[in-house]
Amino acid sequence: MARPFDFSGKHVVVTGAASGIGRATAEALASRGARLHLTDRDRPKLLEVAAAIGDAGGAVGCVAAFDIRDLDQAKAFAAKVHATVPQVDAVMNIAGVSAWGSVERLEHHHWRDMVDINLMGPIHMIEAFVPAMVAGGRGGRLVNVSSAAGLFGLPWHAAYSASKFGLRGVSEVLRFDLARHDIAVSLVCPGGVDTPLTATVQVAGVDTSGAAFAKLQGRFRRHAVTPEQAAAAIVRGAERGRYLVFTSPDIRALYHLQRLAPHTYAVGMRMANRAFVRAMKPALS
Repeated sequence: MARPFDFSGKHVVVTGAASGIGRATAEALASRGARLHLTDRDRPKLLEVAAAIGDAGGAVGCVAAFDIRDLDQAKAFAAKVHATVPQVDAVMNIAGVSAWGSVERLEHHHWRDMVDINLMGPIHMIEAFVPAMVAGGRGGRLVNVSSAAGLFGLPWHAAYSASKFGLRGVSEVLRFDLARHDIAVSLVCPGGVDTPLTATVQVAGVDTSGAAFAKLQGRFRRHAVTPEQAAAAIVRGAERGRYLVFTSPDIRALYHLQRLAPHTYAVGMRMANRAFVRAMKPALS
């Protein structure tokens, strides 16, 4: 178990900071006295968040809008940050997108976008910032936000899970590789979180603007936690150096069921798959 970590005065990079879990996490870190370096591809919203945190008394350092799929831009952002501080103390990879679909409806760009943004994006930020953390010898935290879809075989999540299981694998290796440098790795596995991502999720072959899909979204949101609740779990888990961080008890319970009763888990997932397909049928275009 890693030593407890105090974010006060620490330099922390947060991706996806313009909205949802990223914004809520940035705000939670600011309340703990962290000095934030923020990025998102939505420049207007990112600047709005940075200004709001600053107006509330938070410390904001470098702010840059770019697409984390671009390694050169990630490295340019790191150079900008490292011009003000030799190394950061924590990197929080929160930015991500989602696309679902049955395998016969998914198109190649769905697979490519999931891997490029959700897997290669965090890898780019790791490349850009973690070597300097190692060289600096001050320890720190690396937080990667995966998903329940990085743990379980959820229906229609093959493309999304390709990226989130991949990020889980990266995190599992770095968990041990970075331990000797006193850098604790946290893998966050949210379940339902009511963020703007729920309104922008792509579902191949489904009319997401229709009433049938809106009904499904409403059902999801009734069982989802807020971004602030997810952020609180993330920050608390990082402070304590926990590897697996759950933002809701249902995902924790299903994870233990999967490990302790794999047959029961498999039966349950088959039932969930059939129920999901039935629920999605009215929305198929």
